[in-house]
Amino acid sequence: MLFFVYLSLITNLSAQTQNTDNLYKKPLTDVLKEIQTRFKVQIKYSEPQVKDKWVNCADWRFRTDVDETLANVLTPLDMKVNKEKPGVYKLKEYEYYRWEVQDGWAYLDTLATKYHDKASWEKRKAEIKPELYQALMLSPLPAKPNSKPIITAKRVFDGYSVENIALEILPGVWINGSLYKPLNVKGKIPVVLSPDGHWEKQRYRPDCQLRCATIARMGAMAFSYDLFAWGESMLQFKYEDHRRSLAQTVQTLGGIRILDYFSSLKETDTSRIGISGGSGAGSHSILMTAMDDRIKLSAPVVAMSSYFYGGCPCESGMPIHQCGGGTDNVELAAMAAPRPQLLVSDGSDWTAHTPEHDFTYLQKMYGYYGVQNKVENVHLPEEKHDFGINKRIALYDFLIKNFKLNSAAVKDKYGKYDESKVTIEKENALYVFGDKGEKLPKNAVMGFENLEKLFPINATK
Repeated sequence: MLFFVYLSLITNLSAQTQNTDNLYKKPLTDVLKEIQTRFKVQIKYSEPQVKDKWVNCADWRFRTDVDETLANVLTPLDMKVNKEKPGVYKLKEYEYYRWEVQDGWAYLDTLATKYHDKASWEKRKAEIKPELYQALMLSPLPAKPNSKPIITAKRVFDGYSVENIALEILPGVWINGSLYKPLNVKGKIPVVLSPDGHWEKQRYRPDCQLRCATIARMGAMAFSYDLFAWGESMLQFKYEDHRRSLAQTVQTLGGIRILDYFSSLKETDTSRIGISGGSGAGSHSILMTAMDDRIKLSAPVVAMSSYFYGGCPCESGMPIHQCGGGTDNVELAAMAAPRPQLLVSDGSDWTAHTPEHDFTYLQKMYGYYGVQNKVENVHLPEEKHDFGINKRIALYDFLIKNFKLNSAAVKDKYGKYDESKVTIEKENALYVFGDKGEKLPKNAVMGFENLEKLFPINATK
C-alpha cells in the first residue's frame, strides 16, 4: 500500500512540474513503457537507441490507435517501428529509403494515374529521362578522356578467357573490371554488363566468377566491374566515399563509359547488349537501362521494389527519385519497356512482395507495347538476399532465350547447368593495377576532395 502511495506522490509531483517551459516532455523510455502498458503491445529496443531522448508534449501524442500513437511519438525523433507481427514492434531509426509496403504500392498506383496508354507513357518517359541526367550532374556529360583502355594479359580457361580492363572515365579516374570472353565464337558477340553489388569480396567472389564465366562459355562477353569506391576503386578512394551521394554519379558515368567502349568494338553485337546486377548493382542496372537505350536487355536481381529506394547513396544519394515530379524504382524499371526484362526476387528482403503488385504493374506497362511476355519474374520465396545458384539459373535461362546463346555448352547430359568447368581465380589475378596498386597511373586522382574538383562547386557531400 505504501508503494502505491509513494508512486502516486511521484506521479503528482511529475504532473505539477509539467509546463510550457519544459515542453511537457518525458523520457522516451517512459513513453514507450506507457504505450506498451496502455495498448498491451511489445516494443523491442536497445538502451543506446533510447538513451538521452525526450518526447515533447508527450501526453498529447497519445491517440486511441497504437500505430498512430507510435507515429506521433517517434516521427519528431526521426525514428519508427517495424511491425514484426501483431502486437510486436521493433524500434528503428527513420529510413528514408524504406517505406511500408502499402505506402509504396499506393505511391506507385498514384504514379500510374499519369498515363493510360503507350503515347501518354512515352510522354512521361520523355519527361523523366533528361531529368535523370540533370539530377546526376551528367547534363552535359563530362568530356571523355582520350586515353586507351588498360588491359592485362589474357588467361585462357575451358571455353573462355579472362582479361582485366581499366577505363578512364574522368581525368585520372578509372573504372575497373574483368572481361570474360567466349573462345572460338564466330560472328558478332553479345555483351552482358555485370556490375557487382554490396556483397563481401566484391567482384572477386566465387559466385560472381561462376556467373560471368558461365555467360562467356555460352557465347557472350560478360564484363564484371566495380562500383565506385568498391573493389579495386579503393586504390583511389576510401570505402566511406562509397557512402557519399556523388558515388551514384561516378558509377553511372562509369556504366556509360563502359557502354561507349563495348559499342565501339567491331566484335560487339550492339543489338544484344544487356545488364544484370544484384542488390545495389541491381538498382544500378535499373537506372542504366532507364537512361541508356543501348542496353537491350536488363535483369535486376533482388533489387527492384516500390517500397524500397536503396539505402546506399550509390542508389539514392542523388535526387533521381524527384525526377518527373517524383518517381520510384518500379517506374524507372518500366522505362525498359519494350526491351526484355527479368526480375528475380526472394522472400527475405524488399523484393518479397514483387509478384503481388510491382510485377503486375510492369506487365501492364509492357502491355502498352503489346509485349507483356517480355517482362518476367522469377520469385524464390524460400531464398535470401544473394546471387545464388537458382538466381543465376534464372538469368542463364533468360539470356539463352533472348540473346540466343548456346545452352548446350553449359549443361550436362541431364540438361542441368554445370558450373564445374569454371576456374575460380585468386583475387589478385583479377586486379588491373597490380597486387599493391603499383601499376596505378601517375595521374590518378587520389581522395574524394580531389574528385569533387572535377564536378561543379558544392556538388554534394
